[in-house]
Amino acid sequence: MRALSRACPDDHPGGRDARRGAGRAARAVAAFVAAGLLTAGVTVAPAAPASAEPGAVVISQVYGGGGNTGAPYTNDYVELFNRGTADISLDGWSLQYTSATGTGQFGSQKQNLSGSLAPGRYHLVQLSAGSTPSGALPSADTVGTLSLSATAGKVALVRSTTGLACNGGSSPCTPEQTAQIADLVGYGTANYFEGSAAAPGLSNSTAAIRAGGGCADTDDNAADFAAGTPAPRNTATPPAPCGTVSPSPSATPSTSPSASPSPSVSPSVSPSPSPTPTGDPCDVPANRQIAEVQGSGDASPLAGQTVRVEGIVTGDFQTTGQQSGFYFQDPTPDADPATSDGLFAFARDTLKDVKVGDRVLVTGRVTEFNGLTELSPVTAVDVCGTGTITPKAYDLPRTGGATFEPYENVLVTFPEPLTVTDHYNLGRYGEVTVAAGGRLFQPTDREGVDPALDARRTLLVDDGSNTENPATIPYTTPEVVRLGDTATGITGVLGYGFGAYRLEPTKQITFRRTNPRTPAPAPVGGDVRVASLNTLNWFTTLGSRGAGTAEEQQRQLKKIVATLKGLNADVVGLMEVENNGQTALNALVAALNAEVGAGTYAALAHPYPGTDAIHVAAIYKPAKLAPVGATRSSTDPVFRRPPLIQTFRRVGGGQPFTLLVNHFKSKGCDAGAPSGDTDQGDGQGCYNAERVRQAKAVLGLIDAMDLPNPLVIGDLNAYGEEDPIHTLEKGGLTSLSKRFVPADQRYSYLFDGLSGELDHAMAGKQLTKRVTGATIWHVNSDESRTLDYNLEFNPPSLYRPDAFRSSDHDPLLIGLKLPGGKH
Repeated sequence: MRALSRACPDDHPGGRDARRGAGRAARAVAAFVAAGLLTAGVTVAPAAPASAEPGAVVISQVYGGGGNTGAPYTNDYVELFNRGTADISLDGWSLQYTSATGTGQFGSQKQNLSGSLAPGRYHLVQLSAGSTPSGALPSADTVGTLSLSATAGKVALVRSTTGLACNGGSSPCTPEQTAQIADLVGYGTANYFEGSAAAPGLSNSTAAIRAGGGCADTDDNAADFAAGTPAPRNTATPPAPCGTVSPSPSATPSTSPSASPSPSVSPSVSPSPSPTPTGDPCDVPANRQIAEVQGSGDASPLAGQTVRVEGIVTGDFQTTGQQSGFYFQDPTPDADPATSDGLFAFARDTLKDVKVGDRVLVTGRVTEFNGLTELSPVTAVDVCGTGTITPKAYDLPRTGGATFEPYENVLVTFPEPLTVTDHYNLGRYGEVTVAAGGRLFQPTDREGVDPALDARRTLLVDDGSNTENPATIPYTTPEVVRLGDTATGITGVLGYGFGAYRLEPTKQITFRRTNPRTPAPAPVGGDVRVASLNTLNWFTTLGSRGAGTAEEQQRQLKKIVATLKGLNADVVGLMEVENNGQTALNALVAALNAEVGAGTYAALAHPYPGTDAIHVAAIYKPAKLAPVGATRSSTDPVFRRPPLIQTFRRVGGGQPFTLLVNHFKSKGCDAGAPSGDTDQGDGQGCYNAERVRQAKAVLGLIDAMDLPNPLVIGDLNAYGEEDPIHTLEKGGLTSLSKRFVPADQRYSYLFDGLSGELDHAMAGKQLTKRVTGATIWHVNSDESRTLDYNLEFNPPSLYRPDAFRSSDHDPLLIGLKLPGGKH
């Protein structure tokens, strides 16, 4: 669901694989990233409390005067207490300490914890010793080296062994960092504490002691603690159970009046639920309506406050690998259409397992997580009955200026047919993008595209899972979903994350194969067939730009061969073949001939392939076509990948034609782009001026070499209505795809959910008269990349040695009727 970063390697618009390698983390890890807690080499312990009673383990004593003059004990200590009703594991937890008002962070002093703490039991953590020996502590359950101040400081009990990169004062803690704090005690002059004020200042002879033997917890350090004679207790101390208590929120820290205010530590204006010695938790009513929490804007007006709200569970995503929480919605919404009536509760099933239809009362802190209004941490989930929420019907496109914000966290259904227009992240993150009114096209590929309208008619569908590269990919039964497939009645909860609203389905989506595969390209007629194919880095050198292993290489080769066999062209211009002499090209020809017959195809030798890692190439059928003259190219430095130029005649004579195979500069931006080649904001990407210069150079070659009947083919890295294509058209060439391919089928590449034609065939005036047809065989751009040759993440069961997803560009096929010669 949540992509954290996107890289942009060279070659192709914005980088062909502009999102390949983008990291995806589980929800807990995403919180650590947002909180700034992840650094290189750090192993993150589970952030969830290992208990069904969050807030049950508290700090019951703090003493920092150990070994000082007049101290009763040689060592500092912190005492923990389980005020709940179940055993709690401390594995993966830690104590963290920082000074009362200094700049040091919690993580600079940390003591990891382990073991299990039974109800009503104490856990004694022995800390550093002072210089004046005195009394010994009771037998410690944990021994550490933290050194506490005798008078003022801040101690945090943290549900992680990763040091918090904050101190609550000069370095405020984010909501995500605060969510890791199970309990917090600020004492003396501390500028970070729970509630209205810090616990009292201490001395060499006093400790901060929690009232009620540790049972009191109103989330107010000043109210819960008193300074008293140190009396450390350990697991051998007789248990002192508190009886039945409602779990209180984890830390609800505040800052002192003298500290710099921080949104992440704003004191709540709604009182936090206090421990309830007896009674049914369902009797504790909601103190806010969900619409109040959501507010009418993008962010909650109650962010940072602890609230108790009521609703019906509409989406359960608590299980491992999912979002560790659930969506719930108010069955009695307010009358304001601008306010959403749904919320997300970040509550794992270890807190309380819920199911769709449960009526729940949820207590938690209001947080904005990556733009989503939610409760995190959740400190109580009480199931108090059942109910029903009817999905709200929503018709796309959205009206101008409208957003999905009023429907954030709300159960919605889209009754009209929606068309798959992007599946780039289907296998990586379980995402597809759908649109009302058919697929989306690049605005520079054709006339009449309205980007604003297209944005309003699209919907990102997310599987609701945080699992990256899952073994089972959604929407693959019985076939992997293709672009152009449709589904009706898509239903789910509308969430938000990483810059986009996303629907998380609550019922199965079945896509209809409304864009079926074609086993062969459409007929093009004629007596000579010419094709163009970008091979997506056919390399015989392993581990470079193509296959990483010998097995991947063979898988890739079989798919390219299947494509070439299906095209059955008499001559094929190839792009992205490794520039290693004839080695890679000859290996491809040998494999192809092994399938279609020895000697069926031969390779042309490029006279000047250039210095790029890839070059253009061509193969042809000697039984059908005869080269006329030598293969030529150009040494003009405007070409980073020099063109391959060859004139052919049909065997037996007849009218010649000249093939010019090209691969223009990609749209990807880099720091070395001259000012004229930077992105001009017109949709044509970087290096558009260079591609125009390359187009002019091609026209110049046609004139200078007096090339008969030119046919310019290849990956020109320019869409149909961009300057390089217009330059070639103004120079006398005709786009054969524009002439022969229906508009809804005129595309060869998918980028960021928009289809368009980067691969072109453009003929001179006289040759255009001899063209009998042209087609684009959609074996690649409509297909999911989960079907390609890569072994790293793709499920093995999906691979087939066929043409589908042999590359990321679709091949073109052109039919020519050339007079003269043998038939």
